[in-house]
Amino acid sequence: MDYVPRRILSKFKLFLDTFPAVMIVGPRQCGKSTFVRREIPTYRHLDLERPADFSLITADPELFFDEHPRQVCIDEAQRYPQLFPVLRHVIDRQRTNGSFVLLGSAGGSLLNTVSESLTGRVGILELTGFTSQELRGIVPWQERWWLGGLPPLFGLTSAQQRAAWIESYTSTLLERDLPLLGVRVPSPRLRRLWTMLTHLQGELLNVSALAQSLELSTTAVYHYLDILEGAFMITRLPPYFANVGKRLVKSPKVFIRDTGILHRLAGLRAPGDLESWINRGRSFEGLVVEELMAAARLELDAPQFFFWRTQAGAEVDLLIQQGGRITPVEIKLGTVVSHYDTAGLRQCMKDLSLPTGFIITRSQEVRAIGGGITIIPWEAVARGEIYPWSG
Repeated sequence: MDYVPRRILSKFKLFLDTFPAVMIVGPRQCGKSTFVRREIPTYRHLDLERPADFSLITADPELFFDEHPRQVCIDEAQRYPQLFPVLRHVIDRQRTNGSFVLLGSAGGSLLNTVSESLTGRVGILELTGFTSQELRGIVPWQERWWLGGLPPLFGLTSAQQRAAWIESYTSTLLERDLPLLGVRVPSPRLRRLWTMLTHLQGELLNVSALAQSLELSTTAVYHYLDILEGAFMITRLPPYFANVGKRLVKSPKVFIRDTGILHRLAGLRAPGDLESWINRGRSFEGLVVEELMAAARLELDAPQFFFWRTQAGAEVDLLIQQGGRITPVEIKLGTVVSHYDTAGLRQCMKDLSLPTGFIITRSQEVRAIGGGITIIPWEAVARGEIYPWSG
């Protein structure tokens, strides 16, 4: 498969011109290394999972950076946390923007370490797997939905190869990659939790019920969820709170981020299985939420993401907040929108005093249906032609 241009490129260039260091984080095999080798070929590229490169830097990191003070790209930077304090001193000596590019596949702990050591010196970007927009003209969005977005899958030609690759990917992550990051959790137990989350896709997260099913403490389950989220495998979407005189839910919703992994863990083995799967609508919701969040991070300034739900059951799938502006988005797999389908959105707009709301469906045209609500075709969103916040 030929190189697929990534939408992150323009923001990456902006960050190179703005910060001494740029860090790109994202799941394993999402294309970070391919992207930087393509876009910054003149940099010296090192991979800390390669023993020779690891030894070269760790033997005497200060000497290494004295000899290589700029245009260095370091992959899997989380393998050597002591790197970041050294980089802080190197950056403070020269303060040249675009000197260092760091890549990492561990979220929480890595970002905390970077934030503490390189505050004001680093710009952080997240690279996901391929989005439907990036694959436009290469594969239909339905194939992206079924397979997920991990780039190596799209270089394979048979269903058997793709199934073997995803199975190997999940096993390697649990049995090799996470232990290398210091995670000391039995991989079968973590896989069981991961699999159980396929049944909760897009639903409220009940940690107590999960703990009971796994015969673990709630503390242990929270720890396991932190591990999966830090590896970019799941998202916990928080609820939105406002003083509106209503009882709102306090639990987050959970999504397995990559739909290909979701389908594999759920036992689906062919695209036809998705058609009859009870959680098909939740899978589609996860696809749309993931791609909207990825696009918003590139197009908006520091967006935040929530869902909205009252104890009475009124719900909106996604709220995108930028500063004081909130854009509510409801997601429907079908093409027909009934008055019942808009009830939660209308209630949310009323309670939060929002002038506009959006419903993303499989319809073919943009259509206003009154009350400030507009229906947007998912295929137009998938092609990057329209976003809810641009209306």
